[in-house]
Amino acid sequence: MRIPELADIQAAHSRIKPFIHHTPVLKSQKLNELFNCELFFKCENFQKVGAFKFRGATNAVLLMSDEEKLKGVVTHSSGNHAAALALAARMNGIKANIVMPGNAPVVKKNAVAGYGAEITFCKPTLQAREETTRLIMERTGATLIHPYDNFNIICGQGTAALELLQEKGDLEIVIAPIGGGGLMSGTSTYVKGINKNIQVFGAEPLNANDAFISFTSGVLTPSVNPITCADGLLTSQSELTFTIIRNNVDRILTASEDSIIECMLLVWERMKIIIEPSSATVLAVVKENPGLFNGKKIGLIISGGNVDFRKLPF
Repeated sequence: MRIPELADIQAAHSRIKPFIHHTPVLKSQKLNELFNCELFFKCENFQKVGAFKFRGATNAVLLMSDEEKLKGVVTHSSGNHAAALALAARMNGIKANIVMPGNAPVVKKNAVAGYGAEITFCKPTLQAREETTRLIMERTGATLIHPYDNFNIICGQGTAALELLQEKGDLEIVIAPIGGGGLMSGTSTYVKGINKNIQVFGAEPLNANDAFISFTSGVLTPSVNPITCADGLLTSQSELTFTIIRNNVDRILTASEDSIIECMLLVWERMKIIIEPSSATVLAVVKENPGLFNGKKIGLIISGGNVDFRKLPF
């Protein structure tokens, strides 16, 4: 198992910098007053495809060999990774095969198709997704680019934290959402590599708290049918991301559905930016744990802003 290091994330940033957006770090005086701390939002909702996932997908595609590029890439995803890989592949002249469950939101199907990927639909089970992906790999020789269980993906995701700390180096805490753990792995690797005194917290929904259970028990425990509005955080960690997170992360905090929705609406109203529920978890854990964060300088990784406006949680 190859574990990313600080230099790997720095190299990834140099590699992908010409292709990604350098997203802004925003703040809100009103939210600082409400939560009694200084909040700095790294806004990956302004990244290409509307999410941090484009960083990792770009890094993974750029590191493919010429022979691999000729055979294309494949992944199974119904969300932001599908769109990110489809666009990264198109920008590099590579064919992308995306396996999506038939019940994926229409808006996400349209986004992936719009980036020129070839979509194969399957039943909405992990077994069906993995089996369909395997058949495509056997037929085409395409390279699997996993959404988070992938060294190059993790290194790419960590570049958001790199940009955040380059701009705001005196942070005391950095918080990122945690689902499969790719963003959290990359974030924690970079932050602890630069300054071990900065605390790194993971944020996840209480209704999908497998990372919290795994972290506190020391045993990787997948979630079972989690139900949360934070649809980007439904996946469970892999052995790779779990190992990195156990080594680098200080705490994992959970937030209720009510807090996630309230904080999502707060950011929409006060900052005039669109964030998805998964992104709102980082502010929701601040809201629910005031004693931890009072008076602190906190960096929040806003993971994305892809929302189906016809199905808002508030």
